Amino acid sequence: MTVRREAPGSPVTCGPGLPVIAGPWPTYQQFRHLPERERWVLYGSAKAYREALEGQGFVMAETYGEFIKRVTEELNI
Repeated sequence: MTVRREAPGSPVTCGPGLPVIAGPWPTYQQFRHLPERERWVLYGSAKAYREALEGQGFVMAETYGEFIKRVTEELNI
């Protein structure tokens, strides 16, 4: 993946003008106190949200593996 910025203040793009979402975003640390079942529901929601963004053409700066590692650590699952 090649990420580039044309000029200071311009959006970061990848490939033919695809927007890049710099991460990590959002964070799930504030949900660590929830019961395990609810944390697993949030984990599923986080994956679905990322998939929806990618389906709209967004490119994530964070790889899928990095995303999974981060979210599972933040949710303590």
